[in-house]
Amino acid sequence: MDALMAAFVAAALAQVGDRTAWLAAILSDRYGRPALVIAMAALALLAASGLAAALGTVIGPKLAPNAQQLMLALALLLQGGGAFFPAKAPDRLDRWRIGVVATAVLGLFILAFGDGVQFIVLTLAARTPVPALAAVGATIGSLVVIVPAALMGEAAWLKLPLRPLRIAIGVVFVLFGLVLALGALRLV
Repeated sequence: MDALMAAFVAAALAQVGDRTAWLAAILSDRYGRPALVIAMAALALLAASGLAAALGTVIGPKLAPNAQQLMLALALLLQGGGAFFPAKAPDRLDRWRIGVVATAVLGLFILAFGDGVQFIVLTLAARTPVPALAAVGATIGSLVVIVPAALMGEAAWLKLPLRPLRIAIGVVFVLFGLVLALGALRLV
């Protein structure tokens, strides 16, 4: 259960102001079918998180507990550090002529798979006896942010104070990452 909740919280925080939610809002506006975009986002996020969790199951047994904790600390520090920079606008996928289902699932999968959340999922999955919980938690946590973005649309989404939220969330990630790193190195 720890991996489920940790992944849920980390993904929900990481998605605030991130490109995945922004792309979901763009696609929802373009196709006028937010429910379908949300469903495809869920599928894409579960696939990306599932791959990350599977890799975590391979790497996890090869690492000592301190190394696992240090790897999680690094994932949190990287996610936090990235939050201090403005999110680049995602590719609008205007030239993709493959329909709403394929565009949403492939576009969101590609964007999500390169996201820092997947590194967090990998590290959480490496530390737990039930790695699938990390993937499920990250998927649900991401959807907590992506669903409102898709329902609001791009214009309303971008009116939110995303920049200050990203900075505050970045501080939280950096602080937790530092505490975990210091603990893994036995300095605290």
